[in-house]
Amino acid sequence: MQGQRTRVQRRPVHGVLLLDKPLGLSSNQALQKAKWLLRAEKAGHTGTLDPLATGVLPLCFGAATKFSQLHLDADKTYETVVHLGVKTTTADAEGDVVETRAVTCTPGQVVEVLDRFMGDIEQVPPMHSALKKDGKPLYEYARDGETVEREARRVTIHDLDLLDMQLVGDKPSLRLRVRCSKGTYIRTLGEDIGEALGCGGHLTMLRRVATGPFSIAQCVTLAALEAEDDTQRLAHLLPVPALLPGHTPVTLDEDNAARFLSGVRRRGVWPNDNQVAVFGPVPFAEKQSAETTLLGSAHTAGGELIPGRLLSPIEIQQILETATELAS
Repeated sequence: MQGQRTRVQRRPVHGVLLLDKPLGLSSNQALQKAKWLLRAEKAGHTGTLDPLATGVLPLCFGAATKFSQLHLDADKTYETVVHLGVKTTTADAEGDVVETRAVTCTPGQVVEVLDRFMGDIEQVPPMHSALKKDGKPLYEYARDGETVEREARRVTIHDLDLLDMQLVGDKPSLRLRVRCSKGTYIRTLGEDIGEALGCGGHLTMLRRVATGPFSIAQCVTLAALEAEDDTQRLAHLLPVPALLPGHTPVTLDEDNAARFLSGVRRRGVWPNDNQVAVFGPVPFAEKQSAETTLLGSAHTAGGELIPGRLLSPIEIQQILETATELAS
């Protein structure tokens, strides 16, 4: 007779966990594992990383999921290795080899080619991607052996640094650091660089080392989380406002805070601003204090503060209770 399966008692968890995603797991698999370890009720991530890729994956819990979309537009920084002379079906090491060519480029040609990929460039999304065509992900067409037409998209390469170069031997390669805009496919970039060098190429390593304001140095691994207790795991969470670093803070008084939290616009002397983080006294508290808390996001126009995504009173109460518990 099999033993009874242990049922995880879920709880409200609010904040941002910066995970160092391991090799081989999809972003959703990593999310579900972290969600289970934290016993969280609600969770989501801010964009995905391929199973081949490792590195910074911000995971949002509870109230933080309301602002996860804001982080999709953030610039990303990657370190990657391009294996030159070998082209694969997926532009990475998971695909089948379709072509091999001799690597005859010089260091000077490598530098010249990398310069060409700086700034605004056009990219054709790879067939092995989650981008949808007629409601169906491109990778599903690829699995069926189909290739569909894709429109080129404009992306921006802010920095493209050559960290190491090996042009001779069995595994000629380039190790690069790339800081780029959202929507950039590093697999496609590596493949295009290989083509520009006349030998082709594919990625053998991809690691995201930064996304927006978050860096790999701030991240925790799943293995580390597994070794910790409940309190230690919760201590890794960044507060919800960490997702609003570029927002202008506005602090309301008690009366205006309560009305704003109910979705009512407030009037004041504010310049027009598309990104505002609104703070105020703890709502509906029996006894008011000087302590303020995040109420939600907003934008200002014509002297009005217009609510965007709002936290609920119960979410605010749970956040404050958890903070008190961790401080004790």
